[in-house]
Amino acid sequence: MVTTTASQPQTQLPPLIPREILFGNPERARPQLSPDGKYLAYIAPDENNILQVWVRSVGQQDDRQLTQDKKRGIRMYFWTFDGEQLIYLQDADGDENWHCYAVNINTNIVRDLTPFQGVQAQPLALDHNFPHEFLVGLNLPDLSKHDVYRVNLKNGAVEFDTENPGNIVSWTVNTQFQVQAAIAATADGGYDLLYRESPQAAWENLRHWSSEDEGYAVSFSADDKTLYIVGSHDANAQRLLALDLATRQETVIAEDPEYDVDSVIVHPTDRVLQAVSFYRDKQEWQILDRSIADDLEVIAQVRPGEYNITSRDLADRTWLVAYITDNGPVYYYTYDRTTKSSTLLFSNQPKLEELQLATMQPVSYPTRDGLTIHGYLTTPVGIAAKNLPTILLVHGGPWVRDTWGYDPEVQWLANRGYAVLQVNFRGSTGYGKAFLNAGNREWGAKMHDDLIDAVNWLVEQGISDPQKVAIMGGSYGGYAALAGLTFTPEVFAAGVDIVGPSNLITLMQSIPPYWEPMKAMFAHRLGNLETEPEFLKSRSPLFYCDRIQKPLLIGQGANDPRVKQAESEQIVAAMRQSNRPVEYLLYADEGHGFARPENRLHFYAKAEEFLAKYLGGRFEPVGDLVGHSGVEK
Repeated sequence: MVTTTASQPQTQLPPLIPREILFGNPERARPQLSPDGKYLAYIAPDENNILQVWVRSVGQQDDRQLTQDKKRGIRMYFWTFDGEQLIYLQDADGDENWHCYAVNINTNIVRDLTPFQGVQAQPLALDHNFPHEFLVGLNLPDLSKHDVYRVNLKNGAVEFDTENPGNIVSWTVNTQFQVQAAIAATADGGYDLLYRESPQAAWENLRHWSSEDEGYAVSFSADDKTLYIVGSHDANAQRLLALDLATRQETVIAEDPEYDVDSVIVHPTDRVLQAVSFYRDKQEWQILDRSIADDLEVIAQVRPGEYNITSRDLADRTWLVAYITDNGPVYYYTYDRTTKSSTLLFSNQPKLEELQLATMQPVSYPTRDGLTIHGYLTTPVGIAAKNLPTILLVHGGPWVRDTWGYDPEVQWLANRGYAVLQVNFRGSTGYGKAFLNAGNREWGAKMHDDLIDAVNWLVEQGISDPQKVAIMGGSYGGYAALAGLTFTPEVFAAGVDIVGPSNLITLMQSIPPYWEPMKAMFAHRLGNLETEPEFLKSRSPLFYCDRIQKPLLIGQGANDPRVKQAESEQIVAAMRQSNRPVEYLLYADEGHGFARPENRLHFYAKAEEFLAKYLGGRFEPVGDLVGHSGVEK
């Protein structure tokens, strides 16, 4: 049964795509080649539809399940260099207190390498020259900072390695598998690049990035005499630089005046920088090492769309390459460097291959104060892009950006008859520091103006029906939805907020303890909790919910460590007290977003019904959904 509305003739739109295809588990995904090139691992669901790590011998079809996760499913894993172990990460119901588990590919025996209750493990480094060691950050015994620990992969022994003075947020390891560089958050909201001659030496400051700049370390060179870094100092956009540790001189390796460095490819053993990408409307690669120029030229011809090298064996003879497109699944290929030939492994969701999916078009528009905003517009297949009900889909972060490529939310909405616009509003990353800093202290203000200007642009283009525009997003995007209904109540017909903060004061008061070093950055970019609570209050939708006129749907994970359950509950309570239209779904076993497919399917079923009611798009009936933890409150 397909439910439609008179405003969207069913005969012109393609058939309704089942939510199960869009939001269910992938069939197979994220393949990784073992360092010795003998095995291929990947993620796939087991007989109970829970994602596990599987492995096969290269060139054979002897696929077997390695892990036995009981509920949440495994999404992150990587090979060790000892030839027989993988490490995967898992938390408890979305609490983000990750544990690192090792699984033996011969015996299937699983060990918790970081068996500490309430502690978060942050994988740091593995090295082919030290195959039985693993460096990991643990906020043990102080929850506010991650010190470095060295784990013996043979016997599981955990030894203290490097102390975090309290403000270090990332570490970089040299060729001797020792921590030798670090990034430390500073009181002005910026960062210091720290370096030490040896593990016994004191840290010295190589460079300070102010609160207006961004920077990080990439890798040491093979002789440990050069530190490759990315930074926006002395330029508008983040450049790739070589820092000579003897002379302290920096040399520019790659730069773009407008776009930040996005990805850097480093050779797996000799640490040569081989390629760098800048993400404009799409990802564009710049070759640094001519030895792979022919390879990248061949790879680029295999399929249309973007490509990424996701895995390489230590001999560097075989690569795994992922191809991304906007209207189909991710295709994974093996690439043989000797023969320059590519072989299809699999796509992550074969059922998508036969469907009529929409294309994603890069667009740009001017803001009221003269900035150029970039984004992506997706309109339904089979009908004219005129006077459509529309979803403004706002990314989280907010210090990230939307990119081109297949997005299940976008395809779901387009298939239901909606135009979808994704906006890289000011404060989004990738477009240089002037654009990033234009978002400072502009939550609910100019960042929100950019979204309203996007709606006005859509209406001026004739694409959107101004009476049928909804705003939707997760995390910061959820905040934007709340801001949309409170600060500009006349613009949107409805809002969907997924794990979005409603009160910037309580958001800042309840951040995880290990975000403590980031507080100065938040004070600079968001507002200072200690000195200007009234300013933060003025940008908090909670205190303006009496302005809300249009319906709101909220989805929240009960264990969210970033945006606590109270952020949703307090605005729901306030809206109900003033008799405003709100629906609220709480998921008992989720955190910052919905990882379990049962919960995703339940939430999007409810969201689809909600949007159809207020915007008039198509919807697939909710049906009999089982296994989810969602409760309507």
